Amino acid sequence: MRFLEFLKPDIDKWQEIFASLQRHKLRTFLTALSVWWGIFMLVILLGAGNGLRNSAEADFGDRAKNRLYMWSYKTSIPYKGLPAGRFIEFNQNDYEILEDKKGADFNHVSGQYWMRGEFFTNYKNKSRSYSIQCVYPDHLYIEIPQMTAGRFINKIDINQRRKVAVIGTAVVKAFFEEGEDPLAKYLKIKGIEYQVVGVFTKDRFRDTERIYLPISTAQQIEGTDRLGNLVVDLNVESVEDSKIAEDKIRADLAAYHRFDPKDKMAVGMWNSVESAQDAKIMLRFIFIFIWLVGIGSIIAGVIGVSNIMLIIVKERTKEIGVRKALGATPGSIISMIVYEAVFLTTLAGYLGLACGLGIVYGIQQFIIANDIEAEFFKNPEVDLWTIMGAMFILIASGVISGLIPALQAVRINPVVAMKS
Repeated sequence: MRFLEFLKPDIDKWQEIFASLQRHKLRTFLTALSVWWGIFMLVILLGAGNGLRNSAEADFGDRAKNRLYMWSYKTSIPYKGLPAGRFIEFNQNDYEILEDKKGADFNHVSGQYWMRGEFFTNYKNKSRSYSIQCVYPDHLYIEIPQMTAGRFINKIDINQRRKVAVIGTAVVKAFFEEGEDPLAKYLKIKGIEYQVVGVFTKDRFRDTERIYLPISTAQQIEGTDRLGNLVVDLNVESVEDSKIAEDKIRADLAAYHRFDPKDKMAVGMWNSVESAQDAKIMLRFIFIFIWLVGIGSIIAGVIGVSNIMLIIVKERTKEIGVRKALGATPGSIISMIVYEAVFLTTLAGYLGLACGLGIVYGIQQFIIANDIEAEFFKNPEVDLWTIMGAMFILIASGVISGLIPALQAVRINPVVAMKS
């Protein structure tokens, strides 16, 4: 069909297109800017959204996904003649109560205890202040530190109250020379030497600025059986089931400490099942907002191209009339206008894609190269297939934007066109 002539390449036609773009620099720039901005903003927004999502997934990923933290406070309800306002304090018996309940609602349980007072950790002539977290062996399956050398605290350490330590990679970096093996070395904490038996890492650098000790060792040194808090990993998937498990555990602790099982002030609880659900809802709304803004940017680009193409056809009505009078076919006229729209849309869209990807991955490489801990923005990335889909939509809209006014133009009577 002669109408399909516009599909054939024509050097003269491209020369005319480039000449037209050069003659109307401002118009060309504004059209390209609207397309560039639409793709650029979509890439940036998707990168930021994925950075937020990856950060949230990493935050929950380096811990048991269904963990339940418990802390004691004071009663708020009188119970069996006992007044409200009594302080509840966790101790070794609370841990043993939950240890005996393992299997139905949870698999692992640990207590946590932080050494009291201001103190430094020493190695040779170096001193640093670190968080000293005293735990049970099951802590490995709840907080999920990734062991890079040696082992974690075990039951023998607890039973024999061994003076051993598991240290984070940040601690290794601070005390030991590069290539030096920290295992079997001794760190001094509050004047007592602990042998390093393991090294761990985590996704977040801040979490590796920590030292784990056997909880029984710390309790013996400080003359107490007190626990700071308790933590378990729940065998549940839904928020409703996690609440049922909470009530069961609170009832077991209430029976021992003699407070009302409905008293949520006596034993506070936080479970990650509910928090993960809230985070998913929040991220879903963030992504919906990002896509709405991104789609709005794309639509703005489409409208910009459409308006410019209408203006182009209107400005060139007389030229089109002359071409028709000289025997130009409808296909050649249509192709000239459509090619201009497609060329401008494709070039500007590609530049927007390149600039957006450059910024997103530039930020990613900067974070990695400088070992920056971006707690709320981790590994920004963009799905190229999604962006290519947006590019296709823009190019297709460019074709339509040029085709519709071009079809209208070829219907104009040459005599009428030349008089306009």
